Amino acid sequence: MDRPTGDGEARGAGAVEDGRQSGGAASGLKAHPLVVVVPSVRSAYNVGSIFRTADSAGLRHVYLCGFTPTPEHRGVAKTALGAQDAVPWSQEADVLPLLARLKGAGYAVAALEITPEAVAPEAITEAEVPLALVLGNEVHGVAPEVLEASDCHLALPQYGTKASLNVSVAFGVAAYALVGRMRALGAAG
Repeated sequence: MDRPTGDGEARGAGAVEDGRQSGGAASGLKAHPLVVVVPSVRSAYNVGSIFRTADSAGLRHVYLCGFTPTPEHRGVAKTALGAQDAVPWSQEADVLPLLARLKGAGYAVAALEITPEAVAPEAITEAEVPLALVLGNEVHGVAPEVLEASDCHLALPQYGTKASLNVSVAFGVAAYALVGRMRALGAAG
């Protein structure tokens, strides 16, 4: 499946149209049918961590939107430890046009946010693959207009009083749950 083109060119060693990664330990492996959309995440260190997880979990693409720092930022590069070169990524000015393009390319859009409608990542169906997972800002979460534009909402169980995880930690838990579910459905790679 072709990836939607964004404001910028796709970057990273694996920046190819067919979803194959070409860097690091994942060289030559087919990527999972999962992309991550990172709108307006402020911390470069969170973004670097998201890149490391995206590479480790074998995601197709990382879309950075709004003021989210790119791998040119030294904090992203320091935390990503080269993963920014192993996973295709692009920078997008606005998240809503990107979500529309992803939907047009056949992706279901899932917002990672605790809402009354949210289900566990393990509850996705084959109809929701390929999937674009949208993360939220560290303080404000997923914007209301993004929640509205999403096909579904996913949430992780919370057992503490804070009912909150760091965005990069939440992404890691959700990404691996989604990859596991996709593999169980036979929809991986």
